[in-house]
Amino acid sequence: MRFMKWIGFIAAVALAAACFSPWVFIESGNIIVSGMDATGTNFGKPGYLHLFLIAFFLFFNFFPKIWAKRSNLFIVAINIAWAIRNYFLISTCQMGECPVKKAAIYVLIPASVLMLASALVPDVRIPKETGK
Repeated sequence: MRFMKWIGFIAAVALAAACFSPWVFIESGNIIVSGMDATGTNFGKPGYLHLFLIAFFLFFNFFPKIWAKRSNLFIVAINIAWAIRNYFLISTCQMGECPVKKAAIYVLIPASVLMLASALVPDVRIPKETGK
């Protein structure tokens, strides 16, 4: 499954690009919320944690040690939980107003799931034992 690490890489790049793109538009305040800029809201900057987790994911994904592959599972589990949290928290209707969802918010969960799939099927080489 050598190609799975590259699918994970492409998903990580897509997730990073989605963090810089608009996620929702709030009409009442004329506010565009993205992962890096949520000015006018109390959402903070949720894209920074995604970028931090993507950096660790890419390092562990291409580092050929078994402990890195196991740590990668932990990293992608946090990433997918954070993506689900961002999707529901930022796109939820509040005080009678529903924000307009943009395309980048829909990229969060599938990209995180693809990263999880690539971490579940790592490319690990097991050395062959010499016969005795």
